[in-house]
Amino acid sequence: MKAIQVISLTLLSVLAANAQILKFGKCPKPDVQANFDATRYIGKWYEIKKLPTAFQKGQCATATYSLKSPGVIGVLNTELLDNGTTNSIAGSAKPKDPAQPAKLEVSFYDIPSPPGPYWVLSTDYEGHALVYGCTDFGLFRMEFTWIMSREPTLSEETTEQLQSILSSAGVNPSKLVATNQDATYCSAMTQ
Repeated sequence: MKAIQVISLTLLSVLAANAQILKFGKCPKPDVQANFDATRYIGKWYEIKKLPTAFQKGQCATATYSLKSPGVIGVLNTELLDNGTTNSIAGSAKPKDPAQPAKLEVSFYDIPSPPGPYWVLSTDYEGHALVYGCTDFGLFRMEFTWIMSREPTLSEETTEQLQSILSSAGVNPSKLVATNQDATYCSAMTQ
């Protein structure tokens, strides 16, 4: 037990220094999008807000999803870094259990790690998506959340509704940070 506590405290220190959201306790099990349809979910999404992560440092973030094969979604995440360059990572997502298609697991090709949870809590497919992931680490849990839109902006009303879903799931929406999607600033992404 002492070894787990030392590992947990070390992990807590490292992740806290990198602005990762780490909380005491086990991951909640929020409801996910009913009757999730991966074919309607594919396409480009703009990141509107997120919980800070150690692996995502840029702005103008987008996620582009494609259908690779039945049940497998191709993933391409792109962001604009402070130095003006773009950073991209590719991977794939698929449900761990085909009976729960909104509970996806994402693997990235360049990262040798186990798949991470990517649960679609809410989407209307044409305007917004709310994604949540959580991994247990002993006494702690590491959470990820993204509010996304098909456009670079999202209405305050919709954002508040999605944040309410997070609150109901035990996720603190006040920890979300906005992503810069300003057209002029993000124009470097298309050059």
